[in-house]
Amino acid sequence: MLKEFKKFALRGNMIDLAVGIIIGGAFNSIVNSLVNDIVMPLLGVFTKNINFSDWFIALDGGNYDTLAEAEGVAVVKYGLFLSNILNFIIMAFVVFIIVRWINKLRKPEAPAAPTTKKCPYCYSDIHIDATKCSHCTSDVTK
Repeated sequence: MLKEFKKFALRGNMIDLAVGIIIGGAFNSIVNSLVNDIVMPLLGVFTKNINFSDWFIALDGGNYDTLAEAEGVAVVKYGLFLSNILNFIIMAFVVFIIVRWINKLRKPEAPAAPTTKKCPYCYSDIHIDATKCSHCTSDVTK
C-alpha cells in the first residue's frame, strides 16, 4: 500500500497540483491585500464608508444599533453577506484582470507546419510529400 501511495503521490500531475495549490495560497494573500488595502478604501470614498456589518435583523424583535450591542442574540447578518458578495465580485474582477494581463505576456504558439495538402484534381487530402494522389492516381507536383 505504501508503494502504491508513493507511486500515486509522485506522479507529475500530483506534483503540479501541489505546486499550484501553494502558489494559489500565496496569490490569494496578494489578491486579498489588493482588494482590502487598495480597492475597498477607494470604494469607501464613493460609498461614504457604509458599514455593512451593521445591517442585520435581530430575531428577538429588539432594536439594536450595532452588531456588538446584539451580542448573544440570534441575528440574520445580511449586511455581512452582502459585503462578502461584493468582496467576491471585486476579487473575481481583479483575478480576471491579472489573468488577462498574464495571458498577454505569453507568446502565442507558432502554428504547426501542415502535414497534408489538397490534390488539385479531386481535392482530397494527401501527404505533403506525395507525388501521386492516392484517391484519383493523378500526378501531383510539389
